[in-house]
Amino acid sequence: MTNTTTKSIAYPPGGILIWIIIYLELITFGMAMVALAYYGMQERALFHHDSQLLNKEIATINTIFLITGGFFAAKAVHCFKAKNIDRSARMLLWAMLAGVGFLLLKMFEYYGKLEAGLSMDYSSFYMNYWLLTGFHWIHVFVGVIILFFIRRSIVHKKELATIEDIEAGVAFWHMCDLIWLLLFPILYLLF
Repeated sequence: MTNTTTKSIAYPPGGILIWIIIYLELITFGMAMVALAYYGMQERALFHHDSQLLNKEIATINTIFLITGGFFAAKAVHCFKAKNIDRSARMLLWAMLAGVGFLLLKMFEYYGKLEAGLSMDYSSFYMNYWLLTGFHWIHVFVGVIILFFIRRSIVHKKELATIEDIEAGVAFWHMCDLIWLLLFPILYLLF
């Protein structure tokens, strides 16, 4: 008799604990976005004016970075399941590079905002902008670190990662993608 594990709500890809973390993070970001929408309705003209000062081109490139990174992360899981360990490690490397690209470009955007005097205390829009994008930046940074350690355990076959490790790390990465795909239109396009 073969020992097969079936996926269910109690055993989602990556394990239940990573999904508890993901749901808590999504709830936290969701509440912050509801607050942003509420304040945006209260100060519609100010929010519209301040959002026009954002760099939509950089945000669009960052969206491409994260979606591309998510694609490579998903391919890494697929390759690992197919026992193509070297390609899985390569896909994780590409995902990490896309994440680093996002982080560096976001820092460039932050630098421009600070140079223009658009800090957290500039307006309520920019307070929300800095809190939401800064918190997201930290999550992407953590996601890159997670992928780094998973990749390292794959490359150094001494402590080979399990499929649950890879699925958990990639699920966290996709959470970062999802949050950005909500933040991008709300901050950069809707106001």
